Amino acid sequence: MKLQSKTPQKARVEMTPMIDVIFLLLVFFVYSILNMTVQRGIAVELPKAINGQQTERETLRIVLTADDVLLLDGEVEMATETLVHAVKLRYEMLGLPVVIAADRQAHAGPALELMAKLRAAGIQKVVYQIDQETP
Repeated sequence: MKLQSKTPQKARVEMTPMIDVIFLLLVFFVYSILNMTVQRGIAVELPKAINGQQTERETLRIVLTADDVLLLDGEVEMATETLVHAVKLRYEMLGLPVVIAADRQAHAGPALELMAKLRAAGIQKVVYQIDQETP
């Protein structure tokens, strides 16, 4: 026996449960993505520093004295062209950065000239050594 209703009822779609499921899926995917980015990271051992300064490492050191004399590694006195050639050979073999330690009383001309000649020789890792000011 079939009962027939006089007024046909329309189908009703409940939105509240569907919205709840969508939010649960959204939370699940966001949480999953955040966990994946941490797991894909590469473990790196960072260099140590003392009071925010880089620790001492091996470098090619050029000293410019107060009377504008150039010393390789603080010991051997050399002319500018000879010094540049010697530093270039060491730089190509060892790949170490070049540090220019210039005296405060030294003239700026020879120091800048030396840096320009080192850069022209293909040495890009050239820096000046400075002392940190104490307050």
